[in-house]
Amino acid sequence: MKVILTEKINKLGNIGDTVEVKTGFARNYLLPNSKAMRWTRENVALFEAKKAELVARQEAAKKSAEKNVDAVKNAKLHMIRQAGDTGQLYGSVSTRDIARMLKEVANIAVDSAQVMLGSPIKSIGAFDTKIALHPDVIVPVKVFVAQTQDEIEALVAGKVLTFGTKKVEEEVEEPVAAEKSEEKSEEKAADAE
Repeated sequence: MKVILTEKINKLGNIGDTVEVKTGFARNYLLPNSKAMRWTRENVALFEAKKAELVARQEAAKKSAEKNVDAVKNAKLHMIRQAGDTGQLYGSVSTRDIARMLKEVANIAVDSAQVMLGSPIKSIGAFDTKIALHPDVIVPVKVFVAQTQDEIEALVAGKVLTFGTKKVEEEVEEPVAAEKSEEKSEEKAADAE
């Protein structure tokens, strides 16, 4: 389907670009959210009449997004979650969780679609992500996920958390020692006979 973009969309185009998109994407996302118009001669003329207003609205949105850059950069996105002995979370941290945390910490309303996380966070650690306040204003942020506040402070200080390695080594050593003592007692019993 051929559409005229009424706002800048990453990886698709700028205001006024005529692009070919899949029908479902146009009908389900672009057209209902007023991000595009169907391409017709009438709509091209209508767009040209409204172009100055749309560009001014985009510039205003960009300026308001630029005002929030420092607040987003300085936001402390520290999430305390339950995890197993290996550091795997019971659940995950999703874009929705990060958007909610940003609203609580920095009082900035961000849609979960604006959080560029990739895949959900499923383990403890420090993770880099980006927040797209506007298609031209993308802010890198760091998300810290841990079980306790002490672990978060260690992650912020740059320390690496290890999970379960000592316990696994101890468990491996104990059965080996027990097997050796059983072998020695069997050898003594065989010698005694």
